[in-house]
Amino acid sequence: MGRAKKVVLAYSGGVDTSVCIPYLKKEWGVEEVITLAADLGQGEELKPIQEKALKSGALESLVIDGKEAFVKNYAFPAIQANALYENRYPLLTALARPLIAKMLVEAAEKYGADAVAHGCTGKGNDQVRFDVGILALNPHLKVLAPAREWGMSREETIAYGEKFGIPSPVKKSSPYSIDRNLLGRSIEAGPLEDPMIEPDEEVFVMTRAIADTPDEPEYLEIGFEKGIPVSLNGNGLDPVTLITQLNEIVGKHGVGRIDMIENRVVGIKSREIYESPALLVLIDAHRDLESLTLTGDLTQYKRGIEETYSHLIYKGLWYSPLKEALDAFIKTTQEQVTGVVRIKLFKGSAKIVGRRSENSIYAPDLATYGADDKFDHKAAEGFIYIWGLPTKVWSLKHKGL
Repeated sequence: MGRAKKVVLAYSGGVDTSVCIPYLKKEWGVEEVITLAADLGQGEELKPIQEKALKSGALESLVIDGKEAFVKNYAFPAIQANALYENRYPLLTALARPLIAKMLVEAAEKYGADAVAHGCTGKGNDQVRFDVGILALNPHLKVLAPAREWGMSREETIAYGEKFGIPSPVKKSSPYSIDRNLLGRSIEAGPLEDPMIEPDEEVFVMTRAIADTPDEPEYLEIGFEKGIPVSLNGNGLDPVTLITQLNEIVGKHGVGRIDMIENRVVGIKSREIYESPALLVLIDAHRDLESLTLTGDLTQYKRGIEETYSHLIYKGLWYSPLKEALDAFIKTTQEQVTGVVRIKLFKGSAKIVGRRSENSIYAPDLATYGADDKFDHKAAEGFIYIWGLPTKVWSLKHKGL
């Protein structure tokens, strides 16, 4: 099709992205394909993936370590925003896409490519996230999506790859579609497409079944500075280590599983299973610390901003003007969100049981019902009169009293 001469392809090592290499060259006339695999903590050895790309016909195979950038520049802002899509999904997969899009654009500019490509199909969210993210960062780059257009079944795709020396999967592949990174795992397809079927225990890797969790509770203290998690149990940790350790601790107690029907960008409902131990606990702890350090009207107003922010991430608009403007608002709100949150982990639950901050605006002498009470009870009567006056006037007018 002659769409581009040199292409940078987002590469995972799977069947679709491997077949994209010869397909782009043979069917679309691409002369050079450079693959890019992003290491975002998916836990697999990337050297074989790099070699597979070269064997599949790539001119060059790039592997980029993006773990620290992933946590600092994408996960931490989402935590500050308490970002939960549809109030449940902590966006662990969606957050990776704008970073990969940024890597693709930077690689294309470095190597003089006139297009970037990915292996997303036409039914998922990731095609939207990649395409829109790339267009926002460099609107002059072409975006190619072979798997969205080639119309081949899974079996036909494997057969096409075999013609060009790409081996078919040796073992019987899992019926599930799984995506993993440092923040967690998403599991879909196979038996899970029936919303009534409970997921087998085999689909979970990061979180233990309740029956296998410790019989004693474990307490955990998470320290925040300006809304950013910086320590566990008093020990300062770098971002990647903090997430890694917290995943292990929290997952051991069976915390972090989500089973939900999700509304995709393209209008389809899908059944999704997620494991995201650290991210869920961090968002919960962060929101609690905000309740201690921010005024009521600010936290209440911020909730609406958080919902919008979550939708922007989910729908691929990380690099949009609205997202940038909301970032500025959220950053301002986080100036006072410094302190420690204490969490009790036990049998699948993570309960917040304590919090402290030098910036706390909780006033014990106003909250107490004891002898130290400093609240002026007499002032309440006048406040209620003024507060309730519009309601009283309305009632007198419309109820004929």
